[in-house]
Amino acid sequence: MKNQQKTQLVIGTNSANPLTINRPGYGTMRLTGEGIWGEPKNRDEALQILKRAIELGVNYIDTADYYGLGVTNRLIEEALFPYADDLVIGTKIGCNRGEDKSWNKFNTPDQLRQSVDNNLKELKLDQLALVHYRVFHDDEDSFKRSMETMFEMQQEGKILHVGISNVSESQFEVALKLGNIATVQNLYGYSQRNTPEDMGHGVSQGGEHVLALCEENQIPLIPYFSLQTSLNKEQTKIKEMAEKYDVSIAQMNIVWLLHKSEWILPIPGTTSLSHLEENLQTSQISVTKEDMDYLG
Repeated sequence: MKNQQKTQLVIGTNSANPLTINRPGYGTMRLTGEGIWGEPKNRDEALQILKRAIELGVNYIDTADYYGLGVTNRLIEEALFPYADDLVIGTKIGCNRGEDKSWNKFNTPDQLRQSVDNNLKELKLDQLALVHYRVFHDDEDSFKRSMETMFEMQQEGKILHVGISNVSESQFEVALKLGNIATVQNLYGYSQRNTPEDMGHGVSQGGEHVLALCEENQIPLIPYFSLQTSLNKEQTKIKEMAEKYDVSIAQMNIVWLLHKSEWILPIPGTTSLSHLEENLQTSQISVTKEDMDYLG
């Protein structure tokens, strides 16, 4: 018997302004130049990908003002403005890029406000639908201060929904006590769910524990770096299932995420129109419970 996954989820279930999102969404990070820096090699195709994503039913697009710098925001605006009524653009703040292409924390209250203003200007919006605070070597005090600033901007009307990113289980629990958390954007994928990862940004992420907290609180988990298509030891079963269902290994990774939990919102990114279409076809692929149990 096939195991049907839900094709939609809701952001902000406990708020007065919930948003219905189609699964999967689209992540724009790869629509930049090499090293997530500068303009894409093929700008016309990047614009076509964004337009095609909307045509195929995507209504959640993930970006950040430090992708490029500002490149993905400007591409989104050029390709999609004026935006469809149901389009949700999610962004991240708490980080910026140095002239040497380094990744640096940018999380004082003034810096967070500057980043929100950057996103509003680049995207031509009066309010950002969803903003994730991206943890970057935060101690407890700086994390609380940053979250307080996020909720202040929400009260001011600059942000509709507040999310968190790159958080540990304990930081997630702290955030839940400070205000209404709409989404969590963390490292998570088929071969990345059981082992805590640092990724060089100072956070050890307990994937399954964070997912359990998301499900308990009806908060979507938006996984990043979720596609690992190399055939390492952990991917052997994924390869078997991909062959059984006649799909690519990348597609089966997304299918696994969609079936793993109704609260997971995959946002696979790509710079290829054909790969975009393949990724979005996963919403129509159903697998059996027995095969999901086999994958683990």
